[in-house]
Amino acid sequence: MIEIYTTVIFLFVLFALLGGSVWIGLALMGVAWVGMELFTSRPAGDAMITTIWSGASSWTLTALPLFIWMGEILYRTRLSEDMFRGLAPWMRFLPGGLLHTNIAGCTIFAAVSGSSAATLNMVGKMSIPELRARGYPEYMIIGTLAGAATLGLMIPPSLTLIVYGVSINESITKLFMAGVFPGLVLAGLFMLYIIGWHFFSPGQRPKPEPRLSLGEMIAESRFLLPLFGLVFVVIGSMYTGFATATEAAAVGVLGALGLSLMQGSLNWATFVESLMGATRTSAMIAFILMGAAFLSLSMGFTGLPRALAGLIDSYNLSPIALIAVLTVFYLILGMFMDGLSSVVLTMAIVEPMIRQAGIDVIWFGIFLVVVIETAQVTPPIGFNLFVLQGMTRHEISYIAKTAVPMVALMLLMVVILVVWPELATWLPENIRRQ
Repeated sequence: MIEIYTTVIFLFVLFALLGGSVWIGLALMGVAWVGMELFTSRPAGDAMITTIWSGASSWTLTALPLFIWMGEILYRTRLSEDMFRGLAPWMRFLPGGLLHTNIAGCTIFAAVSGSSAATLNMVGKMSIPELRARGYPEYMIIGTLAGAATLGLMIPPSLTLIVYGVSINESITKLFMAGVFPGLVLAGLFMLYIIGWHFFSPGQRPKPEPRLSLGEMIAESRFLLPLFGLVFVVIGSMYTGFATATEAAAVGVLGALGLSLMQGSLNWATFVESLMGATRTSAMIAFILMGAAFLSLSMGFTGLPRALAGLIDSYNLSPIALIAVLTVFYLILGMFMDGLSSVVLTMAIVEPMIRQAGIDVIWFGIFLVVVIETAQVTPPIGFNLFVLQGMTRHEISYIAKTAVPMVALMLLMVVILVVWPELATWLPENIRRQ
């Protein structure tokens, strides 16, 4: 009964602050402060100062602003146009044609961005005008882009996985490894959807693209070399053990600066814009993490996470049943809150539950990302929907309808992860740091 009373107070204060348009970081600190004052004897001010400093000074967290800065730099280059030129010759012969550039482009850019929004902006400004000019159906252009852009949350370097790893004190490199195969499988499901559309809607196919010789295709592929080189250096250095996630992020920033310099896109104005954009985003995320760290401490003192974990245990839910409940929970939460906030807001309670149920925390991180990906394209607060609305001027309702098949495929991906958990756990378990 005490646990229910405590939970109600926490939730009431949280929703009151969020409903009053208080910043999420401040709202989390406010809830934690109330919990410390009402349910513990420890001075709330001292606890807050110590916890916030510890959370903000985490060495692991330094990878976050560096990866964000790398994406900001690349967003201001001509990389998107070059990527379309390099991908188009190889995609045109697949059933579904150049629609596959949405999937392939998002998959590749996700490997150097880590952000769903950055991936959507980058690939969208490349593919939408080109695909429209070639006569592809609007609903397929928008729908495939909305779904594929969420790969920025899954394929490393993923900002969501960094935040998750910091929240539960888990290896960022292992989480990055775990996201590789599920990300590729999800991209494959999206491409199968395009192939199915090709065969079941022959009347909507645009005119076939002109044929190119093998030499011409290889020549066009040279535009992909800079991006592939950056992906290889950043991701390869982590997987081979030559660099930590933070060190790889620093190398990525230097590589992105070098690419933009070679393309002639780097000047003082773009450098400052990229730096300030990364600073704003990083500060927002760090502020949320500070509040979440204080909330975790407060909840730990009240004993609420242990009590809720015990309550879940008393119901004798199987791991599958718990995952089903958490899937619905995160889908509903994600409809009203961005993914990063969903992670930091809930980890203090959810982490003891999953550990109590014997669920692998690395696997759970990938599961969590897939569900959050799904919430990114579901109304009313599907973040990717608003980004696409700004790019295309379509109504939110129309964009959401085009993304329905992609949402179904992402839910199918949750089932695949449950049936074959090795998809996420095999790589981090078998690749050891040398």
